[in-house]
Amino acid sequence: MRRPPSAVPRALALALSTALARGPLAAQPPAPRIVVTPGPALLAGDSAGVRVTGLPPHAEVELTAERLVGAPGRRAVWASRARYAADGAGVVDLARSAPLGGSSYAGADAAGLFWSMTPEPGDTAGRRPGEVRLAARVANREVARAAVLLRASDPAVRVDSVPGFPGAVFAVPPAAPGTPPRRLPTLVVLGGSEGGASTARSMAPRLASRGYAVLGLPYYAPAWGGPSEFPTLPAGFVDIPVDRLDSARAWLAGRPEVDSSRMGIYGVSKGAEFALLAAARSLWVRAVVAVAPTDVVWEGWGPGAGTGRASSFAVGGRALPFVPYAGMDSVQARIARGEAVGIRVAHDAGRRAHPAAAAAARIPVERYGGALLVIGGDADQVWASGPMARAIAARRARAGRRTTLLAFPAAGHALSGDGWGPTTGYGPGLGGKPAGNARAQREAWGTTLRFLARELGGQGTAGR
Repeated sequence: MRRPPSAVPRALALALSTALARGPLAAQPPAPRIVVTPGPALLAGDSAGVRVTGLPPHAEVELTAERLVGAPGRRAVWASRARYAADGAGVVDLARSAPLGGSSYAGADAAGLFWSMTPEPGDTAGRRPGEVRLAARVANREVARAAVLLRASDPAVRVDSVPGFPGAVFAVPPAAPGTPPRRLPTLVVLGGSEGGASTARSMAPRLASRGYAVLGLPYYAPAWGGPSEFPTLPAGFVDIPVDRLDSARAWLAGRPEVDSSRMGIYGVSKGAEFALLAAARSLWVRAVVAVAPTDVVWEGWGPGAGTGRASSFAVGGRALPFVPYAGMDSVQARIARGEAVGIRVAHDAGRRAHPAAAAAARIPVERYGGALLVIGGDADQVWASGPMARAIAARRARAGRRTTLLAFPAAGHALSGDGWGPTTGYGPGLGGKPAGNARAQREAWGTTLRFLARELGGQGTAGR
């Protein structure tokens, strides 16, 4: 007698026939992911890619980015957000995908979410400096998250204080265990009118991470309404001795990590003025990076300066010829009232009012025989760094000197970043628009590393 068929096999047969009717058994589509390349941690300024994969084809996705910004004790959360349409494969690639309207930035830009951040309320607890948190949402539901750590410098870089140079630091890249110190190409970093050690101490480890021994050298320390950071340094920007770099060079030459035949200077703003003056009189300088430079020496300021009576720099104890400002007090009063004006007004007016002084105060850049990179912005509201960078390059070209010129029409004074940090908080006093400043910074940083690698050695990698 035959047994009746079981209900279980019948159910299995039904399920199998249904699946076969729908097509071959296949893996479920991948879940959405945020993919950061080359990895979750990299040096700030290097190329980074951000892609969202596994989205429904042509779906609209919102990406947000958050990070801490500010000095220790004053850090706040900054954030950006943008909406994109996935392509037919369910992918959004920030380098190729332009955000939809209403986003924090416009146009396809791999770094757009990074530089377009603005302050937003948020809990700072548990966040690491440099960590950017990314999240993707589809139809108001979070579908993926990731994080990338943008390190300002290699944590293995050694940073030491420098006896005899207040506030100075000496940074060197890590060496392999058990190996003797290498003779490295060497840079001196000179900050600008902010004074103190901020630029020296931030840029020294950044450049050391790229294969250089770096001396970050403060040379003036204003009080700015409180006690001076380094009371033994000049409190006013008056007759700063250009010869000071000869003493710095002598100290560096005694270091086992330093190749004294491959030395250069990286200067920003007034530090670029300093760097160009030093290079024009020093045979030991092989390469100079002058960021937001001037082609003339300007009037000094601060305690004991008076108005129109003191130079910014001196050589051998003698003040150098300078261009006086015109109407600086009026410009400062307008800034104090909150007007959107920069001190370029006083620089430009001074140059127009004193053409003979401008001719006498010209920095003799044609005397410098090494390689020069000048980086300026036409929208600079501190001083006319774009036109002055072009003037420097033109004078050197007539003398047959090697010069690389970067002049950015949409950028202001803040050109020493890498284009991956927020550029939305600079204000009208510095000039430029956030997008223009970010793109200029990114190109300038990459060009700087390639220029230094070519002229001194070291690592030439950086993102564009």
